[in-house]
Amino acid sequence: MPTSRLTVAAGILALAIPAGAALADDALVVNQSVTEAEVLAAQQTWCGALVDIGKANATGGQAAAKALAEKVIDAAYGYQMGAVLFKPTLTVAPQTFRTTRAGALAYFAGGDPAFPKDKGFALLGWTKCEIDNAAIFIAGDSATTMGNVSLTGKDGKVTTVDKTWKFVKDDAGKLRIVVHHSSLPYTGG
Repeated sequence: MPTSRLTVAAGILALAIPAGAALADDALVVNQSVTEAEVLAAQQTWCGALVDIGKANATGGQAAAKALAEKVIDAAYGYQMGAVLFKPTLTVAPQTFRTTRAGALAYFAGGDPAFPKDKGFALLGWTKCEIDNAAIFIAGDSATTMGNVSLTGKDGKVTTVDKTWKFVKDDAGKLRIVVHHSSLPYTGG
């Protein structure tokens, strides 16, 4: 019988190490597990970036806001990993879903003729962004959150949206948004 074997259990690939065996002191250990603290930090970073893009627009115009939005998208989302399943709050057919970086950028910063209905959600001048998670589900290298995000406008009016995010870690161990669904709450009727 071999001293070690590769096993798959519940969708998780693992190397079975015999009892009493140990890894060498210089062995590389890769742990892509997501923590609640990482998820909460990623959400707070997203909120701060949304407010900062609006500030960049107010002080430097749409070009400054777009430049910052590009950095935010590249740092927070997983477009470099493939399609991101992004359904922004205020989009309509035929451009409801934003699976590409260009689509996300148009939504946040506007100014893209390929997305003529986008005026720039982040340019609305949000002054505050708060997250109230109903739940966070963490499973190894991914985490899914669902809850509300409350955005305060320049006039002090609060807009609350229902939001679901899924985060995974990239090869460098950085949390990336790969699913982002946002909608206005159902009001009945």
